[in-house]
Amino acid sequence: MIDNPDQVIRVIARMREALPLSAVPSPELLGVVRRQSPGKDVPHPCHVTRVDYAGDEGGIMCGLDFGGEDASRFFVSITHLTFLQAAPLAREIAAYQKHRIKRLRHLGVPRGHAAEYSAR
Repeated sequence: MIDNPDQVIRVIARMREALPLSAVPSPELLGVVRRQSPGKDVPHPCHVTRVDYAGDEGGIMCGLDFGGEDASRFFVSITHLTFLQAAPLAREIAAYQKHRIKRLRHLGVPRGHAAEYSAR
């Protein structure tokens, strides 16, 4: 098991209450967004507008709004986002991310694994 079920339930509930949340995409995620939306400006930060759970395999997933006509087009693993320290829940989200990344590495899954990205 990768995720702690109690932690997942708590983090998702608190994130949903606080939506939308500002987040900074990882460099890997920005590369994917730019390849799938060539010629479009990709703002920093983006906004998390939706939070769901993709089971132990996918973890907490976030729907992103980069603004413009492609709003909420990307649905990505929370491990590919950084939340500003001043943001509500930043520590709680960081604790989940740290635990998940540690468990994925233990299983031999690299952080930038393509399966953790999904365009809608």
